[in-house]
Amino acid sequence: MKWFRHFLLTATAVVAAAVSAADEPVLRIGYSDWPGWTAWEIADKKGFFAKHGVDVKLEWFEYGPQMDAFAVGRIDAAGISNGDAMVLNASGARIIIMINDYSNGNDKIVGAPGIGSIRELKGRKVGVEIGCLSHMLLMNALAKNGMTEKDVTLVNMPTHQAAQTLASGDVAAIVAWQPNSGAALELVKGSRELYTSADEPGIIYDTLAVSAESLLKHRAEWSKVVAAWYDVIDYLNDPANRDEAMKILAARVGVTPEKYATYMKGTRFLTAGEAMKIFRKADGFGSVYGSSAITDKFFVDNKIYKENVNIPRCIDPSFTRAYLKGRK
Repeated sequence: MKWFRHFLLTATAVVAAAVSAADEPVLRIGYSDWPGWTAWEIADKKGFFAKHGVDVKLEWFEYGPQMDAFAVGRIDAAGISNGDAMVLNASGARIIIMINDYSNGNDKIVGAPGIGSIRELKGRKVGVEIGCLSHMLLMNALAKNGMTEKDVTLVNMPTHQAAQTLASGDVAAIVAWQPNSGAALELVKGSRELYTSADEPGIIYDTLAVSAESLLKHRAEWSKVVAAWYDVIDYLNDPANRDEAMKILAARVGVTPEKYATYMKGTRFLTAGEAMKIFRKADGFGSVYGSSAITDKFFVDNKIYKENVNIPRCIDPSFTRAYLKGRK
C-alpha cells in the first residue's frame, strides 16, 4: 500500500512536471556567421539561457536562408541587421528588441590589385549583393567620393562568393562582410580595403528581431533572452574569458581561435547602457531609428519594396530599458 501510494505521488509529480514543461515555450532563434550573432553560442554553451529559466533552441543558418526561414515563420526570431528588419517589416511585423553591436570595419569594400581608392572604381565593375546593406555601404562610399551608382557597373553577387568573384578578375572590387571580406583579402594577393563600415559607424546595426506573434505570446520569456545576452556581453568584456570565448566562437564556424580573434576587431559589441543611447529617437546613423530611416529610404528608392516602413512600430527599446532598471 505504501508502495502504491508512493507510486501515485511520483506519477503525479512526473505528470505535473511534464505539463509545466509543455506550458513553457521553446523560443527558436536563428543565428549566423557574424561575431555579434555567433556569440549566441556562448549563451548556450555557458548556460546563460538556463540561468534565466528560458528554453531556447538556436538554429544555425547561412544569412540569406535564415531571412527566408524567419519570413515564413520557421523560427521565432533572428539575428539580422536593422536594415534587413525593415525589409521583413515591409511584408509582416518583426520587432527589433535588442541591439547586439554595430559593424565597425567588418563590412568592407575590397579593391582588386591595382585599385587604390573608391574613385578608381569609376567606369568599372563592382561585385555586390544588390539590395543588401552591402549595396548601401557602396552607395555611401560613392557619395562620399562625389560619385553615384551610375559611375560603376554593379554585378550581382551572393556575399558568400565574394572571394571567388574578386579572384576571377571580372570585377574591380567586391563588397562583403566578415568572414567573406577577409577571405577575399587573403585569397587575392595585392587586394586592399578601400572603404569599411568604420568609415560610417551606425550604417549597420546588428540586432535581435522577434516576430510580433511570438513577442505578444511570450514577452516575459523574451525578457529572459535579453538578460542572457547581457550575460554574454559581461563574459566577453572580462579579459580572463578571452581564450575560452575565442574557442567557443571559432568552433561554431570552423576556424582557429586565432583566426576568429581577427573578426572581433571590426565588431563593436554594445553594453545595455550603450545600446540605450542608440535606441534614442534621432536623425542620422547615431540612432537605430535614424539609421533605419536612411536604410528604409534606400530600399524604397531601389524598389526593394514599395512603401516606407513605419519605423517606430518596428523597434521596441523597452526590453533593454527594463533590463537596465532591474540591474539598479
